[in-house]
Order: sequence, then C-alpha cells, then structure tokens
Amino acid sequence: MNLDLAIVGAGTAGATLAMHVARAGLKVVCVERRPLEQAGARWVNGVPAWMFREAGVDQPRGEERLGGGHPFHLMAGWGPTRVVVRRHDVLDVDMRLLVARLQREALQAGADLRGGVTVHALAAGALSTSAGELRARWFVDASGLAGARLLDQPRLSPSDVCTAAQEVRAVRDPAGARAFFDRHGVEPGATLCFSAVAGGYSIVNVRVDEDRVSLLTGSIPALGHPNGARLLASFVEEQPWIGERLFGGARAIPLRRPRLLARGSVALLGDAGSQVFSAHGSGIGVGLVAARQLADALVRGAGPEGYARDFHRRWGTLLRSYDLLRRLSQRLSAREVGWMMRAGLMNEATVRMALEQRLPGGRAPV
Repeated sequence: MNLDLAIVGAGTAGATLAMHVARAGLKVVCVERRPLEQAGARWVNGVPAWMFREAGVDQPRGEERLGGGHPFHLMAGWGPTRVVVRRHDVLDVDMRLLVARLQREALQAGADLRGGVTVHALAAGALSTSAGELRARWFVDASGLAGARLLDQPRLSPSDVCTAAQEVRAVRDPAGARAFFDRHGVEPGATLCFSAVAGGYSIVNVRVDEDRVSLLTGSIPALGHPNGARLLASFVEEQPWIGERLFGGARAIPLRRPRLLARGSVALLGDAGSQVFSAHGSGIGVGLVAARQLADALVRGAGPEGYARDFHRRWGTLLRSYDLLRRLSQRLSAREVGWMMRAGLMNEATVRMALEQRLPGGRAPV
C-alpha cells in the first residue's frame, strides 16, 4: 500500500498525529501492537491546559476530566516542610478516555488505525509488519521507549530512566482518609505530594476525590532506590483506609532531553524521541504538542528533519533547562530539598511553573 505516512504507535502522540495529517488530506495508516482499546497510557495523568490548546486538541470534558487546578502541597520528604501552590493550570485526565477520543477523531478524519500489528523492520522505504508491508513517503515511530526503534536510537543510561506507577483505588474508610490529610494539614480535594522519599528524584503523590484516591509514584531505581510500583505498594500497605485497585498502570519514562528526532524519511515522536518534561517525568503534553508540530511540518513539505529543527528551536530551551534541574534534584536528600524550600529557592512561583511546564516568567515557550 502506498501511503503518505505510516505511524507506529496509536497512543496520545501517534493518534494526535494521525488525526491532524488525515484532516489535512494525507493518506495515513497507524499501527499498534496492542488492541487499539489498550493503546497508550491507561491511568490518570496531569496535563497543562495550555498544551491542549497548543496541540490543537479540545480540552478534556465530562468523565475524561477528573479535576484540575486544585491546591498542590509539595512536601520535603514526608514533611512537614512544604511549598503550597494554590492555583495552577494542570488538568487531571483519564488517559484511557483521552486516547479513545483521539483515536475516534483520527478515524473520523479518514486515518486508518490498526491494532494487534507487530512491526518487524523498516528497510528500503517499506515497513514490514505482521499484517503485511506498508510503503510510505514518511515513517514515524511513536511506539514508546522500548518500541519499534525505527532509527535504532541510542539506549538510555539507566540513571536517565524513571519508573512510575499510577493507580486509582477505592477509599475503604472515608474517616481514615480525612484523618490522614488532616495530620498533614491538607484540605479536602488537594494534592499531597511527598518528594525525595526514595532519592531526590522520587515522589508519592496522593489525592482523594469523593470515594476514590489517586496515587502516583516514581523514582530512578538505577540509583539504588525502590521502583515506582514498589513505592506505591508500600504506601498502600501502610494506609488501611485505601481499598481495592480500580485501574492504573506502570511504565519506564525516559528523562534525557531530546536529541535525535529525525533522519531522512523517519521521525521519532513522544517517548521514542525522549520528548518528556524531565523535571517530573511527564511526556503526555510534550508528545501532544510535538505531534501537532510534526503534522504541520509534513503538510507544508518540510519533512521529518524540518520538524526536528522546528521542535528544538521552539522547545529546546524549556526541556534543556528543566533537565538540568532534574539532574540536580536526583542527587538531593529530603533534608536538602527542605533547605531549598526554607531558603526560598523552591517557592510557590517556581513550583507552579514546573507543574505547568513553563519557563519562569509565567508564559508558555514561544
């Protein structure tokens, strides 16, 4: 089949790209190794609202949007020293529903999405898959950190990989949940984020919304710490008010700033290209805006390498700056994080900018 574009990976970044290029009239096939309904992230993720606007994607509504803008308490270790962000632009999104919406809109635009397809190799302008050969003008790898590796991109150092876990669980004992947050001086509905609990680059993030509790953990195991899944399990074991698991998942997240993004007719997108805001390991928003930028480059004829140049020019300063912060933070102890808070080096303004994935000054990159 002769195509304009073949995409590997139908998660948020891949589906967004397929949607935009199909709307522009290009012929696109997007293949996914899992069933389509299992593609992408399967948990709750925080995404700044401005990144949806930048990506040309409607903001989540209804059941897809689980909250946003609630107070955020960043603790040094298990407390009590903290920074409190009272207002911010981050939305809590059910990624299962977001991925489904993006896939649906891509299909409605005319994209061809196929699940359960394994990619074998890319050679001589053809993608070999379990469903046959795909020939295209361009190819995009949006299959994640350990996916198809269409450019044979360099492996990351283990110290540049975060393992994260997120679960939504039932609240077994509402009174116990209230007592837990009361002990930490946190109002109902706010987020309580314990930082540097397993090395400087680690968190246990907790928020209760009515009869559910959202838990997010992460760390860098290569530095000698328990992984995100172990941190989450240990926290649940210690909190009898937390009940059964409703949904969630875990994944390894690349933290090194993006470098190689394109070569010839091939482009990398999302985690496959390390397009992650490494200060807190969030790649959903960056992947969305990168998908829009890649679509624009392909439609105007600039190709994958034009996209790579544009991406580095627009987002390079933001991602490099916060990667330096990440490299510093992963060496800190909880005591040192507390000192930075008390000294004013970490304050409400700087933490809010990091949450919203903005440079200091309060504006999105331009």
